[in-house]
Amino acid sequence: MNGKLVIAVRVTIADVAEKAGVSKTTVSRILNGNLDHNTPETIKTVLKVVEELEYRPNALAKGLKSMKTNVIGIVLSNFRNEFWFKVLEGVEDTCKEQGYNLMICNSDGDPKLEEQYIKEFQMRQVDGIVINPTVRNQSLYEKLVANKYPMVVINRKIPSIHANNVVVDNIKGGFMAVNHLLENGRKHILAITFKHENISTWQERIEGYQEALTSHGLTENFYYILEITSLRKANQQIKKYLVDHAMIDGVFSTNNMLTLELIEALKKLDKKVPEDIGIVGYDDTIWAKHINPPLTTIRQPSYDIGKESAKLLINEIKSKESPTIKDIIFQPELVVRESSQEIKMID
Repeated sequence: MNGKLVIAVRVTIADVAEKAGVSKTTVSRILNGNLDHNTPETIKTVLKVVEELEYRPNALAKGLKSMKTNVIGIVLSNFRNEFWFKVLEGVEDTCKEQGYNLMICNSDGDPKLEEQYIKEFQMRQVDGIVINPTVRNQSLYEKLVANKYPMVVINRKIPSIHANNVVVDNIKGGFMAVNHLLENGRKHILAITFKHENISTWQERIEGYQEALTSHGLTENFYYILEITSLRKANQQIKKYLVDHAMIDGVFSTNNMLTLELIEALKKLDKKVPEDIGIVGYDDTIWAKHINPPLTTIRQPSYDIGKESAKLLINEIKSKESPTIKDIIFQPELVVRESSQEIKMID
């Protein structure tokens, strides 16, 4: 027999420790989710070596991988946005009802942090994850789907990924907001959005903005779109745009944090709402009806989004067969208040 005998050598925790340049205790702590004693750099190094060596703890090697922990993880991209408080409430309530615990992480829009958290969830044998993705870890998302790891993508869409998806009809939301301003006599409407080529939500809201203008016979000459590069610069960018475009009489803000910056900028420019400029914001926050004047918004069913996402994930975890992948699209609602009041009524 001319073939060579190949003996598979099992990778040990000592191998991981040696290649990562740390102790076996450090590796063990990280794999067990005890991260308090280690720096982010050490954690990242160890997890990278674990992946490179394809190390699997004994429990996994013995087939315990199929055991359920009754824990799910959620990775969000922005805790500063009030929208996510209600989403989390919906997820948590559903977890409690179905006997699951929830682990929460915030990537803060950082793809490296997002990748680290997802891998940590897997190391802890979390049963599945809900993710509001940065949309900048395509190979990781594809690997999760290929490995049939239970996952629900929430609020955003990941191109070419066949996974459960729970979103809002953002095109319709953008259309409703701008159509309302147009019907109330506004003719030169500015749309304010974040500049981010990967994020579907803001792109879709701008698409709705354009569709509303087109439906009223307005061409691209009436498109006024301001892309904010960072929240810190938003106030300055908005003020400059409004000074340079004095004809603006309506504003559609695609994000509630941008809406706050817009309101501040208008105050500094001594612009009155709704007399000078009508406003429609996105997300019906707690403060929207309490500011002066009360803010017209596009309301998203945030609690229901969270609840449905958790239900989808838990059903996938419990299913003994390959579950049918679902795309769930919630409908937005226009909440009319004084900030978008009709021009004739103001006069």
